[in-house]
Amino acid sequence: MDEAIGRVVEMIVASRRAIALTGAGVSTESGIPDFRGPKGLWKRFDPSIGTIDFFREHPDEFWRFQLERAKEMLRAQPNSAHHALAELEALGKIKAVITQNVDGLHFRAGSRNVIEIHGSVRVARCTACGRSTPIEDVLIMAERGLFPPKCRDCGHILKSGTVLFNEPIPVEELEKAYREVESCDLMIIVGTSLQVYPAAHLPVMAKQGGAKLVIINMESTPFDNIADVALRAKAGDTLAAVLEGVKRKLVAVD
Repeated sequence: MDEAIGRVVEMIVASRRAIALTGAGVSTESGIPDFRGPKGLWKRFDPSIGTIDFFREHPDEFWRFQLERAKEMLRAQPNSAHHALAELEALGKIKAVITQNVDGLHFRAGSRNVIEIHGSVRVARCTACGRSTPIEDVLIMAERGLFPPKCRDCGHILKSGTVLFNEPIPVEELEKAYREVESCDLMIIVGTSLQVYPAAHLPVMAKQGGAKLVIINMESTPFDNIADVALRAKAGDTLAAVLEGVKRKLVAVD
């Protein structure tokens, strides 16, 4: 493990444009359940509740489910994985974080260039006029018994700012992600099983463009065989060790 972490440190220090791709395995260390794991959401709820069709047909029930998730995420705090990526960005060694997570914890940890390809729980958007409403305001509506929550401007139903199943990923965010991947020379993949597309295609794009790949995940992924380093390890402990190694190297260089 120490040898592998040392290789990752060397790769980050040598890189000119490293980026990160993160998934649910980063958020679970902050107490946010994943979808498919042993204690995942889909063990407790029917996955159909997360679809755009369910939202359209049963907006009240969808929002009761979604607001419980939102409360859980708002209570959560960034962990050492989030903080390590934010500090690596501050050191100039990570240029962007592309995340499948919707909890906003990368922003709260201090990362600035974060691309949320699956949207964000922090806002809701009007299905008619597109106006954004902070999730805190939606929670106040819920406390007053306003289900489903509605836009204060036009009165139409609000939709969660997260991307639902069977709903397309916002083109703008996806294009940002593609630009970062096409220009990177190192991709650090953390806490994702790489089974959900289009995120799962990003490592292939990076490798085809000549970038090196590092995968840090508790379970194997379909792309371990093309990774330069694949670590079966927790995100927080591993990234904290990588950060310390990078800082030591940078001090030694100076």
